[in-house]
Amino acid sequence: MTGAPSAARELAIRDHVPLVRQIARRVARVATGAEFDDLVGDGSLGLIRAVDTFDPTRGTMFESYARRLILGAMLNGMRRRDPVSERVRRTLRRAEERRFEIAQERGTMPTFVELERDDPALERARLAAYRQATLSLDVSAPLKRDPLADSSLEPGAHVLARAKRAALREAVALLPERERRILSLHYADELSLHSIGSRLAVSPQRVSQLHLTALARLRHTAFVR
Repeated sequence: MTGAPSAARELAIRDHVPLVRQIARRVARVATGAEFDDLVGDGSLGLIRAVDTFDPTRGTMFESYARRLILGAMLNGMRRRDPVSERVRRTLRRAEERRFEIAQERGTMPTFVELERDDPALERARLAAYRQATLSLDVSAPLKRDPLADSSLEPGAHVLARAKRAALREAVALLPERERRILSLHYADELSLHSIGSRLAVSPQRVSQLHLTALARLRHTAFVR
């Protein structure tokens, strides 16, 4: 709120502290190791900046403007506190890109171990990321996935990626049962559309139609579009 008097500025900040805490709670739910108080502290700085720079003549609602700056401040704070160096993150991102390139060429996803045979730096980067990773104190929780699977992502990107995955799961749950089944068999079980047709006793062409329909439905959600 450019040029706002001191009293109005302080009131605007106080009135929107609940918004900072709301966003901090959402980020804390998807960001492993993120401290709620740190998020609130960083987000408050974003709120102050929003109040000081908001220009109502641009046609943007203040809350929408403030949300962007608050979230951005929280993500920047997480980046500053990230114990894993950018060089390690970069090495892991490149390896992840290489995995998908190989998967497109041969049809199956290579493991990181395969890539490490040709790239010793990758092994060192994964080890460094593993050592710095925040480990859960809940020892009763089963380990369901590779703890390094998302280690190539910086904290801010990690938060957004997890939020997108959660939104995608919700969107998939709304699909008709047959379309959900086809997506599961194709992407989780890695079956070809022809094999899925045989399993479901329908033609490959029909499976392809249902597959494309399911993807179209997902693209029309707020998350995927």
